[in-house]
Amino acid sequence: MTKLYPPRLFYCQNRHFATEKNNVMEMKSLFDKAVAESNAINLKQDNETSLRLFSLYKQATKGDINVQLPHNCDMAKAEFDAWASLKGKSIKDAQIEFIVLVYKLKY
Repeated sequence: MTKLYPPRLFYCQNRHFATEKNNVMEMKSLFDKAVAESNAINLKQDNETSLRLFSLYKQATKGDINVQLPHNCDMAKAEFDAWASLKGKSIKDAQIEFIVLVYKLKY
């Protein structure tokens, strides 16, 4: 069985663009692509993975949770708890985790 590895995320893949600014742009491009691909993944039966994707996406786009705990819905509370569990994780680290998780789920 062939073992798949996530894409190389920690350096600029284009030798012509070695600056930090371009590394950030490349990370944003990989993240945007992973977000688009995550919409095609069928996770209806796997609530835990769905919550993990949701929380990583929110952490990667909004940062630490900044909303009040919802009182009326179990799913909203589960989403709140999943996002709150990532408090303190940097946006960059959340983006990397999101990209790797989407890659693992897709392949």
